[in-house]
Amino acid sequence: MPGGVNSPVRAFRSVGAAHPIFFKSAKGSKLYDVDGNEYIDYIGSWGPMIHGHADPDIEAAAIEALKHSPSFGAPTELENLMAAEVIKLVPSIEMVRMVNSGTEAVLSAIRLARAFTAKLNPKKNKVIKFKGCYHGHVDALLVQAGSGVATLGLPDSLGVNSNVTQDTIVLNFNDFSSLEEAFRREGELISAIIVEPIIGNGGCILPEAGFLEALRAVCDKYESLLIFDEVMTGFRVALGGAQEKYSVMPDITTLGKVIGGGFPVGAYGARKEIMELVAPAGAMYQAGTLSGNPVAMAAGLAALKKLQEVGFYDDLTAKTQYLIKGLKAASGDTSVQFVEAAGMFGMFFSKTVVKNFDEAKASEVEFFKKYYMEMLKRGIYLAPSAFEAFFMSAAHSYEDLDKTIEAHKSSILFLNQVLV
Repeated sequence: MPGGVNSPVRAFRSVGAAHPIFFKSAKGSKLYDVDGNEYIDYIGSWGPMIHGHADPDIEAAAIEALKHSPSFGAPTELENLMAAEVIKLVPSIEMVRMVNSGTEAVLSAIRLARAFTAKLNPKKNKVIKFKGCYHGHVDALLVQAGSGVATLGLPDSLGVNSNVTQDTIVLNFNDFSSLEEAFRREGELISAIIVEPIIGNGGCILPEAGFLEALRAVCDKYESLLIFDEVMTGFRVALGGAQEKYSVMPDITTLGKVIGGGFPVGAYGARKEIMELVAPAGAMYQAGTLSGNPVAMAAGLAALKKLQEVGFYDDLTAKTQYLIKGLKAASGDTSVQFVEAAGMFGMFFSKTVVKNFDEAKASEVEFFKKYYMEMLKRGIYLAPSAFEAFFMSAAHSYEDLDKTIEAHKSSILFLNQVLV
């Protein structure tokens, strides 16, 4: 396997390690490697494990579905139940199409946006994205994409034809003036804006007050579509995602992670007049052999049902805030910025609040690498990159959080002594 892994950030090169840790099992908030070491996990399979690993209800649902067949390649009741659940919970979605990954969802959403806006103006081909927002390995969007791309020091990717990215406009997140200037200059040619409403692949960066509203307003003014990439934030920061949290409605939404309960999954949805362009209802073609896979649908439905239990997000938020309060207190004189949004949080070794990806890159990345290895030695498993969000789960106990706070305190103290 290239680099010994099936996804780049897993290789641990971004934290200076010679090789990654290989895992054998997981339960609740804990991971266990092949050598039997235990870790408190704050990656959660990069977001979907909001209920913790090996949740018995999700496992039971998946096993029951598997008894009937792992795949039919034909319509099932489960995918219809999932569609109904997504439509019920996500404010902007009236119709939805299931796919197999976040990348597929984004690729399809961009194609759908262009199909819809072409009715207004066939020249509307340009798409705005923001530095540090990762939208899967779609050629046209693999430009200043944050996350693994930034960690590896690659501004783009080999094999991406420049002709493919010439219609991609890259702006700074939370930069109102550059947004207005881009639309003044090329508004008639812009089909859509795509954005992670909370940047998760740049280290968890929140939108400033009014920024998402500004995206909505400028799209309305120029008859462009607003796409929220909620693959990470969907069902993670609120039951209805970031669009519910911030009360800003996109035209198209992409989803993934939580809706598969740990299985590969993605989805894109929008209001009815947009989605009816998708084949076979319309002429925008998109297909997938394993789309709506019954095992993933069963696991995802079980996960979504548990999210709707009274107090779920209150408890998740309380745990995240408890952890961050403790981490702040344990940081001493070390400059650390913490960010939280319910079950999603992040940290930057920086003296100032991080508002965009350029500022994230200006943080003390080298210090983070050393900090990461110290936390790992103390049994805390964080994302092996300074440009990734961390995730809380319902399975984390306050004992887990206290151990994490103590590990943070010890790691910071050790590094400050060694590096003086």
